[in-house]
Amino acid sequence: MQVCLLASGSKGNAIYVETAESRLLIDAGLSAREIGHRLNAIGAAPENLDALLVTHEHRDHCRGLGPVARRWNVPVHVHHATREALPGVGKLEHTVEFDSGDAFCLRDMEIQTVPITHDAVAPTGFILSTADGNIGIVTDLGLATRLVADRFQKCRVLILESNHDEDMLRDGPYPWHLKQRVRSRHGHLSNRESADLLRQLHWEGLEAVFLAHLSETNNSPQLAEACARQVLGQQGNSSARLFIGSQHRHSDCFAW
Repeated sequence: MQVCLLASGSKGNAIYVETAESRLLIDAGLSAREIGHRLNAIGAAPENLDALLVTHEHRDHCRGLGPVARRWNVPVHVHHATREALPGVGKLEHTVEFDSGDAFCLRDMEIQTVPITHDAVAPTGFILSTADGNIGIVTDLGLATRLVADRFQKCRVLILESNHDEDMLRDGPYPWHLKQRVRSRHGHLSNRESADLLRQLHWEGLEAVFLAHLSETNNSPQLAEACARQVLGQQGNSSARLFIGSQHRHSDCFAW
């Protein structure tokens, strides 16, 4: 088992998850060439991918979706409304559509879909349930709803959005309408809001937390990490590993 953020940020997102029998890509926001390069860099072969899961239709999550699916013959699992909204990905030979809240099996895991709040047609979080524990993926959400707090309990690995520092966003260079969009219930979680969600989801079996979708303009890795570490420290879980996503390079992998 291993989990890695291949890229995370406003210019491109992709997550790699490997189990005993499955090789998954969640989102394809980089070019196929760059995704292949980063997979090879962590010792994963793109031609072995079993599925590509799509969280939503924004370009930073699906820019390379069509080329990845066609080049390596990867089935695409996508919400039916998101499939209609995908921006010019070209022909997809093999798509598997789901509805909000559906669960489906893929080789050695069950994949649970969880609707989240974001300014997309059907934004989706995923819980990958395996015999060796659950992996929760919840990024690009403006509000941590009660449903999210309930469904993402008992994950061994969490990938959580920690997009912006509230003061940096307020005082930063974004125009007012964009600041309002980021702060809205359909925008992105701040470091504080991400930490609040982490506090709700923490349990003694949590072993790794990946902080994702950090803004390069309105955040810093140090600020995001400090908020998350404070929660882990308060919960007495200094042994849980913390990973910070980057736009420009893959993260370290968490393997077990």
